[in-house]
Amino acid sequence: MAALWPFPLLISESLWACLALTLPDGYPEPHNGPPTAGFNYSHVDPSVDQPSALRVFSLDYHHVQAPFEIVLWIMLASLAKLGFHWSGRVPAIVPESCVLIMVGLLVGGVIYGVRHSAPPTLSADAFFLFLLPPIVLDAGYFLPGRLFFENLGTILWYAVLGTLWNVLGIGLSLYGVCLLAPSSLGDISLLHCLLFGSLIAAVDPVAVLSVFQEMHVNEQLHILVFGESLLNDAVTVVLYKLFESFLRLPSVTGLDVLVGGCRVVVVGLGGLFVGLFFGLVAALTSRFTFRAQVIAPLFVFLYSYLSYLTSEMLHFSGIVAIVTCAVTMKQYVEANVSERSNTSIQYFLKMWSSVSETLIFIFLGVSTIQDIHMWSWPFVCSTLLLCLVWRATGVLLLTAVVNKLRRNAVTFRDQFIIAYGGLRGAICFSLVFLIDDFPKKRLFITTTIVVILFTVFVQGMTIKPLVELLGVKRKKRALPTVSEEIHSRVLDHLLSGIEDVVGYWGQHYWKDRFEQFNKKYLRRFLIGEHHQTHSSILRVYQEVERREQQGVEETPPAVDAHSSSRPLLPEEMDSIRRILSRNLQNFNNKQMPAYSRHTLHQDLTTDEMRKPLHRHQSLTERCTYHTITYCPQRVDGEFSKSCRGRARLSRSHTVCSASPRWSERPDSLVPAALNHTQPSDPGPAEEEQDSPQRRTQIERATKKQLSFILENEKPL
Repeated sequence: MAALWPFPLLISESLWACLALTLPDGYPEPHNGPPTAGFNYSHVDPSVDQPSALRVFSLDYHHVQAPFEIVLWIMLASLAKLGFHWSGRVPAIVPESCVLIMVGLLVGGVIYGVRHSAPPTLSADAFFLFLLPPIVLDAGYFLPGRLFFENLGTILWYAVLGTLWNVLGIGLSLYGVCLLAPSSLGDISLLHCLLFGSLIAAVDPVAVLSVFQEMHVNEQLHILVFGESLLNDAVTVVLYKLFESFLRLPSVTGLDVLVGGCRVVVVGLGGLFVGLFFGLVAALTSRFTFRAQVIAPLFVFLYSYLSYLTSEMLHFSGIVAIVTCAVTMKQYVEANVSERSNTSIQYFLKMWSSVSETLIFIFLGVSTIQDIHMWSWPFVCSTLLLCLVWRATGVLLLTAVVNKLRRNAVTFRDQFIIAYGGLRGAICFSLVFLIDDFPKKRLFITTTIVVILFTVFVQGMTIKPLVELLGVKRKKRALPTVSEEIHSRVLDHLLSGIEDVVGYWGQHYWKDRFEQFNKKYLRRFLIGEHHQTHSSILRVYQEVERREQQGVEETPPAVDAHSSSRPLLPEEMDSIRRILSRNLQNFNNKQMPAYSRHTLHQDLTTDEMRKPLHRHQSLTERCTYHTITYCPQRVDGEFSKSCRGRARLSRSHTVCSASPRWSERPDSLVPAALNHTQPSDPGPAEEEQDSPQRRTQIERATKKQLSFILENEKPL
């Protein structure tokens, strides 16, 4: 498989050679002018002599050059990824990103040997406009929302203050190195060092995802590293553009610095509001797609990409915009579209992001084979060392502060993995080519390539053994069940109520307020009426079922050869789901109406609230005073037989009911039940308790009892 990887490039080069050899003299050159709008016809120049005879075979590579080469590159990326997963034990030792970069180095060497010129490089526009958005969209759409928002403060702490710490630290330190070596580095200014520090401090989410997804670290560590790398890129791109603007000014004043700081805030908030707007519009559009489910997944991609392009057009943060758009529309789109459409969205996003990620790493390797390199040992080695030192010190200092505010402290092992997992990738590689030409630009390009290769190969290949050596907590493979989800929500409501009582507006308080606003306004407006789920238990069940289906589709289950039971048919599975959903809905409707601290019942009087609560009788008391279960649909004999069978070992669960039909029971059935369930020789105390007072209490009780028998307590 490895031998097939360079073939698409060799085919392209052969076509170029054939084109140069087979074109006859006087053959008209392809028209390179702008295409004419409207009809598609060939441009014919009457001054050029046309061939006098028809040809059986001809070649016009220029006509299909652009799409043909794009398809060849995508084919190369797909074959490289396929070969990686069929390469035996290599995936367990070497990360996928390292193998793809090595494939790119091989392809770049082949191209350089055939053409004797530099291979094509990945332009910044192609990266930021076509390859980066699918990866960020996939990461934002499948972002674990609960973990992300619970750790949002820590993520912003690392992404904003940590990035500023790294940029200023690396830039000022490199400027000091340049001052110590004036002969070779004296023409590098402070602003150039800060500009280079802003791009070299960008932690690449593509490289981080490709490495950390293979290690299966715990959820908290994964969301801290991934969230920090995702928002770190937005901050570094903004700082890069800010320092680039400073370089173009004749002089920088204090007012320019103040305006630049305000610009950073505006860029971030602008991307947030643009993504929020397009996310809500996408959710509203998906509400009306139930009659055309085929095009429902298309709106997810179009609105997300449109939010990214709009933010870039307005000079806002496109990364923040597309992540916000994906997080906003996800829950409403999943509720509006069908299960097949959800599956289509999932697979298309995974495929799109995987191809983009593979192309990025291959082009990183291809672009390394260049003639523009400039080497300086002090600058390159100092940059490598400073990137490691400033990131490690920043993580330690920032974590020491944030641990005082967190309930679950970030351990020292997790801090080491966060500091060591700062992998660089295509973002800093694309930004370094955007620098305006100056004498040391080639040195910046060489240093950036060295840092990328060092972090991806050395840190990427050694981080997995370090995780195993340090004993970092791994992720739990089993998905949460419905019971765990319900208990988690109960704890959220409990903590929210405690915060409300003590007057502390914490994360649970604001989360509960948003859930109320979402349930009262957003879900009613953005989700169709035929998709509205009134039962919260049923909604949790559907959410867990969808999550389990995604997990089963990603990892096929192992089949037990010793199992004698046959697999269920799709029709049987659908029938089970319908029955379970209907039973959950019916069970929820039979109980008392659910209430929260926002919708308490107002019809309770003070006297009713002061009534003492009746405790459940113990097993010994039930043996003496038997529990009476009223069954109005049975005759006396059946009632007495059922009660006599359950008298000794039954356990009852009493639920208050406001229905009047239980209080108006026939008097004839109660004595019969009492006569059948009383012992044959009652004592005086029992006769006194079974007096008319006891019967009156039973008749006045407005309670219904749900009796059930445990398997180990069945009567003989």
